[in-house]
Parts: sequence; structure tokens; C-alpha cells
Amino acid sequence: MIRFDGITKKYGFETVLSNISFSVGKGELAVLIGPSGCGKTTLLKIINRLIKPTSGNVYVNGESIFDKDEIELRRNIGYVIQQTGLFPHMTVRQNIEIVPRLQKKDRRRIAEKSRQLMEMVGLEPDLFLDRYPSQLSGGQQQRIGVARALACEPEVILMDEPFSALDPPTRLQLQDELAQLQASVRKTIVFVTHDMDEAVKIADKICILNEGGVVQYDTVEEIMRNPTNDFVAGFIGKNRIWSSPEYISAKDIMIHSPVCISPDSTVLKSMYKMSREKVDCLLVVDRQRRLLGIAFAKDLQALADKNTLVSQAMHTEYGFVKPDTNIVDIFQLVNNSGRAPIPVIDDEKYLHGLVTKASLLTALSQQYIAEEEATDGSV
Repeated sequence: MIRFDGITKKYGFETVLSNISFSVGKGELAVLIGPSGCGKTTLLKIINRLIKPTSGNVYVNGESIFDKDEIELRRNIGYVIQQTGLFPHMTVRQNIEIVPRLQKKDRRRIAEKSRQLMEMVGLEPDLFLDRYPSQLSGGQQQRIGVARALACEPEVILMDEPFSALDPPTRLQLQDELAQLQASVRKTIVFVTHDMDEAVKIADKICILNEGGVVQYDTVEEIMRNPTNDFVAGFIGKNRIWSSPEYISAKDIMIHSPVCISPDSTVLKSMYKMSREKVDCLLVVDRQRRLLGIAFAKDLQALADKNTLVSQAMHTEYGFVKPDTNIVDIFQLVNNSGRAPIPVIDDEKYLHGLVTKASLLTALSQQYIAEEEATDGSV
């Protein structure tokens, strides 16, 4: 959808951006983040030609932005900035409708769209459409800024630190609302922020910039799990993943080689294997490593006939999780069932691993260590 190709920007002898190349997919929300002076706002403004690069090109839907009329380009790209940019002498309605009217769209359709947009951003049309910006709170003004950006039905929206001047509760609320809105409208959004918490909360992908270059561009999960270097690790915070447990999944904490047994093994053989491996359960799997059931030591010990096949003594109903199930849901399953271990299987019942009480405790201890290190580091 948006492709940066070798973008470089210099002011005299100072290089602000150096050979920037990456792409933002259609319907993705990509966040540009980095320390002050890294070039993130400059890169954003190049997209709608508010700033001209020294070299390189930007393509939107395969077309160079420099082959388009500059004014028409901007009218078809939504733009939301920190100061909202609302015209103070115009009502909310007039602010929202200014670009569609310039595009000479049907007036009735414009009016209908204005009401729809107001409802979409959580403001009652009859209460707010005829007010002036000065009669709105900061959060309400930002909502109007988003509504105006959507009014021309753009495929691309640029957002330059739109929530940074707001108080924390309002900011958090608008972040939630933006995430919900994006889930429904799926616009291609490039969002500039200096706040990593905000980036993690709203982004599909994050582009970390430093000294005019891209240090890492990837999904939120991949950046948090595998920072590309010490700068990224330090910038996102060494233990930030613990503040977002939804990114800690079963495959991160599971035992990858749990003790298994075939269904045609006897109870006696199964008990021997448990004793030898020092475990209190066995996962019963077929030759393709598909999970058939779980055999628990206490159940096997209670059987009088130890020559019974383990397939006849195993539990076939059990709680399980998938490799990408997050740790919050795993804890909830343990609390509801009162039982661990929990097999990790896919849709074909192929066994990937096992989450045990020990692996959960290890994960919790790592969180505790992370919090202690963070506390020590702040003293």
C-alpha cells in the first residue's frame, strides 16, 4: 500500500533520514517511533509532500506520490496532528465537511456521512455538530480531528502524535477507541509517537528509527520477543513483554519434549516409565504424535490389573491450549479446571508440548525478577 524506496532527507550537511526503505501493507497500522530527532515526523510528512525528500520515492498503491497533483494528493490522505488543526471559526460540521465539499460531493451524502462519522468516534451528532472547537474538550477535539480525516474516505491516514497533549485517562481512552475503530474500518494508518506503550497498544507493526535510519521494522510481538540489537532492547525496555502478557504464549513457556507413551503400552510399563522419568502423568500419543489422552499416576496405581492397556485407563477429556494461547488464558484455564499440566496441541491434535505447574511458576518467577530489576534500576 505504502512503500518507501531509498528516502533520504538532508538539510545542508545534516542528514535527517538516510536511505529509508520499507512497506506498510493495506489496512495495517504502522507506528513510527524513536528518540527525539530520529526523523519520524519528517518521514510522515514526506508521505503527503509537506516535506520534499532529497532523494528516493514514496509509492501509494504502486503510484509515485510525485506523479500526483500535490493538492489532490493531500485531499485524499487523512491527516491528524497533535493540535487537532481544527478551524476555530468553523463549526464541527463545517470542519468535518470541508474536504468533501471541496471535492464537490453530494451535499445530502455529505450530511449523512458527517452524522455517521460522529457516531463512529463516539460523539452524539445532535449535541456536537453545531458547536465550535472552543466549546469542546481536548479529547472531543481529537475525535473530531479523526472524523475529519475519515470524511474524504481516504485509504491512507497520517497521525502525528495526535494524543500526546492529552491527559493520561483521555489518552488511554482514545487509544482504545482508535484500536476499535481500526478493527472496523481497516484503513492504512501511519502513526507517529514517542511513547512505546502507545505503540505496543495500537500497532500492527512498529518501525523503530534512530539517527535517521530504520533499526527494526516488524510486528509488535517480534520486536518484543527478538529486538534486533541493544539499542532496540534498551528502547523498548528489557522487560516490557511482561507488561503485555498477551504476547507471552504457550509455546514460550511449555516443555517441548514431554514424556509420552503409546496407547498399546500396559499400565505396568506406563508406571515404570513414570517412575524412571519422575513424572506423575504421561501423554498418550499415536505414531504421528497426535494426542489421544492423558494417563495419571494415581489412576494407574488404583487399577488391580496392571496388564490393562493404558488406552483403557487414560483420560480423553482434558483441558488443552494451542501454541499461540497467551499466558493470561492459560492461567484462567488452570484456575477454572484446577488442573495442570495442560497439553499444547494444534487443530490436528498434534502434540507440541506441555505446560506444567513448574513451567508456569518459572514464568512467574521471571516476571518477579523482571519487576525487581526494574525497581532496582529506578532507585
